[in-house]
Amino acid sequence: MPSTTPIRVAIIGLSSSAKTAWASRAHLPYLLSPLGRSKYQIVALLNSSVSAARAAIAAYNLPDSTRAYGDPAALRADDEVDLVVCTTRVDKHYETVLDSVRAGKDVFVEWPLAHDAQHARELAEQARKAGGKTVVGAQGVRAPITLKLRGLLEEGRIGRVVSAELRVLWGVNDRVKVPEGLAYFTERKVGGNIYTIGFAHIFDMVQGVLGELATVKGDFHLQRPEVQLLDPTGNTVKTVRSDVPDLIFVSGKWDESSITQQNATLHYRFRRGQPFPGEPVLEWTISGEKGEIRIISPKNTFIQVGDPAAPRLIEIHDFETDTVEKVEWDWEAWQQELPHPARGIGKLYEDFAAVKGAEGSVNYVTFDLAARRHEQLEKLLSEWQA
Repeated sequence: MPSTTPIRVAIIGLSSSAKTAWASRAHLPYLLSPLGRSKYQIVALLNSSVSAARAAIAAYNLPDSTRAYGDPAALRADDEVDLVVCTTRVDKHYETVLDSVRAGKDVFVEWPLAHDAQHARELAEQARKAGGKTVVGAQGVRAPITLKLRGLLEEGRIGRVVSAELRVLWGVNDRVKVPEGLAYFTERKVGGNIYTIGFAHIFDMVQGVLGELATVKGDFHLQRPEVQLLDPTGNTVKTVRSDVPDLIFVSGKWDESSITQQNATLHYRFRRGQPFPGEPVLEWTISGEKGEIRIISPKNTFIQVGDPAAPRLIEIHDFETDTVEKVEWDWEAWQQELPHPARGIGKLYEDFAAVKGAEGSVNYVTFDLAARRHEQLEKLLSEWQA
């Protein structure tokens, strides 16, 4: 049975001065909502120092009883923490959660799980040995748009799938500029960039809908290596040289064990930067024997997160009648009470709470699944790196 007592949470990386503020934008709104409070209780923070953790406790009006840590070993020793949530920069994931993983604590790490496949594999192996439950913030597999698409295919609305094509643009909304606080997007070694975040989130969703690819190959290019770093006022601070590809082509094929039921093909083009004026940032088509599904997102690449000003549109073209039908979908009622960034993350918390203390399979991404995705992504990039 699911746990009936609140799950005691320690958050790593909830900062009062973070550059991206993902913890405060995507995690806190759910955890501090009435639904979240009924299942979770924030009891500790781990930051770069005890003083930084205390500053965050004050900034977000957390209870005075919330414990402040500056050392992962101290968090590991806290027996009154059930779930450790890591929302730091990618290259800090491994070092900040390893102690807790080895201690057998349950751990939730944002995607990417680690800065490379080797460290992702090690975290997965250590979690298996210690017996803790794991969650990774690849929320796209549980997003309502993903579930809707998979449902349409399972209903046979377009018959057997023969191909899928994607044209996607992203990269901090500019071809050659990055905020200074996100300069690490230009450094492949850090592990957080347009390939491991922008490209990978959509790639994971595609396989969440259509199944794991049987074969896949990539073609990578770096067209604009010189990147300007901008201060908060928009002025260029300096120019750096990026080693992260900014134009990515991936092709692949599904086998008959997937939802496609035949050797369907994938063609995925991902480019950093803005679209041609008037064009959407994401267009995804799934072609079948009887029809075709088209997904359009005008302004927001991350269709699993969404934006109230930029709705995602699903349409089905029926070949026999030559008609186009708009398919409605929406967030669950409780999700609609949260800001968009928190809706998908909130779903992962809900799923985790439902299986906490229970045996059986889970429907979200675990460390094991994330490590396999890391291996797939790293293998694709390996020839270009060489």
